[in-house]
Amino acid sequence: MKQNLNLNWLRTFDAAARHLSFTAASHELGLTQTAVSQHIKALETKLGQKLFIRRAKSLQLTDIGQAYLVSVRDALEHIAFSTSGLFGPELDTTIILRASAAMIIWLSPKLPAFQEAHPNIGIKLVTSLWQNELEKHPVDVEILLAAQNQFDPHMVKLSDERIVPVCGMQTSTKIQRLADLTKLDAIHVLGFDDHWARYLSANGLPTDNISPRIVVDTSVAACEIAASENGCAIMFERFARQAIATGRPIKIVGDPVANGQSHYVVQRNTTPIEKRASTAFCEWVATCF
Repeated sequence: MKQNLNLNWLRTFDAAARHLSFTAASHELGLTQTAVSQHIKALETKLGQKLFIRRAKSLQLTDIGQAYLVSVRDALEHIAFSTSGLFGPELDTTIILRASAAMIIWLSPKLPAFQEAHPNIGIKLVTSLWQNELEKHPVDVEILLAAQNQFDPHMVKLSDERIVPVCGMQTSTKIQRLADLTKLDAIHVLGFDDHWARYLSANGLPTDNISPRIVVDTSVAACEIAASENGCAIMFERFARQAIATGRPIKIVGDPVANGQSHYVVQRNTTPIEKRASTAFCEWVATCF
């Protein structure tokens, strides 16, 4: 069994066999014609067989070369497919975007427009869910939530946010007036300020009797629990409307209230190529809001 075959030799053999020309193969591979010839000679020496019949102005595969080409081409294609499937296709650059799970879901139906406009820019999405500093992925773009009076020059405001109460369709029939919200089990989302206190106080309702019966760590989970007729959640209006638009069985049961927070986009780049790609993404994402 022939062992330790150089993968570059096999790629050169495949290119030379397709073009039946060492010159054309050298152009495709970015090698000199001499290097291509040396690769083929080294492969033939390793295998102990001639793969090409060389003539003055032509190149032809030997019978064994023709038979070997089928296996080599299949192997190279398998490597390419496996590499692309596991690590993604080869692109000019890939933007790593960090955002909340709810924000990623909200952006998902809009992403094809960016991909169509920028086919050579890939997007890798990672959530910002409770990562400590050691676990955080290096990112190019981050969408985060902060106070509306944020003055960090690196943070570009996308939109001020409003909150609304949501519950399942059956539970919504119990809400005749806003005060009825206080009779439902409260679903609280960790990581945000107290949406329940903010919403109730904005509507002149007491907040001292609200004690969350269910605590979750994402708005997505809160939405699903509410859809299961298991209480009421206060969540961002844009995420609630997205969930309703995609068929989740929830209903908004109160007018929106400003919560004093906004979503911002921040670029975190190291190279000019990454910066150009992330700038294009940031300009696009601003139009989504």
